[in-house]
Amino acid sequence: MRQSQLFTKARREAPADEVAKNAQLLIRAGYINKEMAGVYDYLPLGLRTLTKIIAIIREEMNALGGAEVLLTTLQDPQPWQESGRWSDEVVDVWFKTVLKSGTELGLANTHEEALTRLMTEHVSSYKDLPRYVYQFQTKFRNEIRAKSGIMRTREFIMKDLYSFSRDAEEHQAFYDKAATAYERIFDRMGIGEQTYRTFASGGSFSKYSHEFQTVCDAGEDTIYLDKEAKLAVNKEVYDDPEVYTSTGLDKASLTEAKAIEVGNIFTLGTKYAEALGLAYTDAEGKPQPVFMGSYGIGPGRVMGTIVELLSDDKGLVWPESVSPYAHHLVSVGKDEDITKTADELYEDMQTHGVEVLYDDRGLSAGQKFAESDLLGITKRIVVGRDAVATDIFEVVDRASGAVAKVPRAELLR
Repeated sequence: MRQSQLFTKARREAPADEVAKNAQLLIRAGYINKEMAGVYDYLPLGLRTLTKIIAIIREEMNALGGAEVLLTTLQDPQPWQESGRWSDEVVDVWFKTVLKSGTELGLANTHEEALTRLMTEHVSSYKDLPRYVYQFQTKFRNEIRAKSGIMRTREFIMKDLYSFSRDAEEHQAFYDKAATAYERIFDRMGIGEQTYRTFASGGSFSKYSHEFQTVCDAGEDTIYLDKEAKLAVNKEVYDDPEVYTSTGLDKASLTEAKAIEVGNIFTLGTKYAEALGLAYTDAEGKPQPVFMGSYGIGPGRVMGTIVELLSDDKGLVWPESVSPYAHHLVSVGKDEDITKTADELYEDMQTHGVEVLYDDRGLSAGQKFAESDLLGITKRIVVGRDAVATDIFEVVDRASGAVAKVPRAELLR
């Protein structure tokens, strides 16, 4: 992509009504656009980063044996009524709408009911299990107060995976694998070191669930962590003695921290299966309810967390795995030879399939470098007079500021 063809433009200032650092920087850099409170558009650079985050998650879900689907956002009230979650008094974040016929529908905030009903068409025998089904799908939640930029919004993409097992033992084996996969996901995105598997309330489903909490001052949650064990306890269960009995953690040695929840995994048990008639016949011919689990990650929330955690006073800082482009090619100077050298390198990189955003605009070097820092692309390649003479290019690492001299051939690998 040539930057002269990119319709978005960087801004000096963020909107006055935007207080979250992630949204301020992403808006200034042209990654997102704020439509209204809690509702954001992903622009070309932002969409590229979001797509890379989704790709990492998809790879790990597929490695677990997940089958990807895409369910509808519009929800039939019936399965929700059967589970007891259609009422606004039970689920207080519903968006609901009415068809011209007068039929009331919901906009999905999650998909346990819809997928459980779907699986009744495909599961009847113990030989049909286990199954792991996931999607990346738009959810709607009528938050009273949308805040924290793209980390808490009213419309967002969610990766939700649901496991369908024969019993609690089979479920637990997958649950543990999913937890390990989540750790790999956050490692690959550059926030694994600061992300802790965290014991939290299981609500009405189980004694405990597990959240994945990234330690960050911008976090809304309070956790108590053991850095050596790489485990934490959510404040909501901090005073529960069973947590320490079951985990071996020493309450007195835990450190308090603010954190952002970037993922969660739940044991659902048989609640939805029993409510919606999802059962199988076991090897003895007896009917049994399917044992379920739920596993969520919000790619947009992860993107916002990366910004909150890794950005600096100059702008965004993307890990290579989720940077919108691997390289930001910047030509410095209006000399025709500089322009020719930069153009040729850009074409060579395109030919060799190397991701590159080329700043070919007629701006000063200072303007280009400042905007490059704001965009946060992992590596900046500088084309100046020295590069014209030597065909060796200055490459600046955005995170560390380290400068390397790299010949053209290496940039094309």
